[in-house]
Amino acid sequence: MKRVALSFSGGKDSCFALYYLMRKKLEVVSLFTTVWKEKQETVAHGERLMRIEEQAEQLGIPVTFIETDFESYQEDFVNKLKELKKNHNIDTVAFGDIYIKGHREWGEGVAEEAGLAAYYPLWTKQENITGMLRDFVHTGFKAEVIKVDEEKLPATWVGCILDESFIEDILQYNDVCPMGESGEYHTFVYDGPIFNNPIRE
Repeated sequence: MKRVALSFSGGKDSCFALYYLMRKKLEVVSLFTTVWKEKQETVAHGERLMRIEEQAEQLGIPVTFIETDFESYQEDFVNKLKELKKNHNIDTVAFGDIYIKGHREWGEGVAEEAGLAAYYPLWTKQENITGMLRDFVHTGFKAEVIKVDEEKLPATWVGCILDESFIEDILQYNDVCPMGESGEYHTFVYDGPIFNNPIRE
């Protein structure tokens, strides 16, 4: 593993994955983010592209966008990986998934199709999730909730900051992953130990 491209949503998982990659002294040469063609917003979080570009600037790593739709998602993903492999000489693609096996299997499949290795720096057992959330907060990352699954969490949580109070609150929900691994909530990271400067509204 020499040169890495990271699947990047702008949220806590991908930023924490980047933190781990940097700690391992791996060379992350590109971030890439999937974007809905029509809406021109990120697939997972519905975030504005300008915000992702601001993060990339403060992280000091270029970002590339994969414009896609439901019908061609995997094809577009693989084609972009092949392009990154050719243009940036990457040999590994990293993902911020934590414990859901189906997510990992999909990522490993598209990586293999593109002729790349897949790497999951955060991968752990589900029972370690609360500790990981605490580590994220204690490491100094600053993240804001930008989207919730309203069938699982209150809509009023949008705008909440991930801190000790947030950890206490989310642990009251027995059927919710504290890291939101099943999409219970999504975040935008605006500062942390890997950022050159915080991102302002």
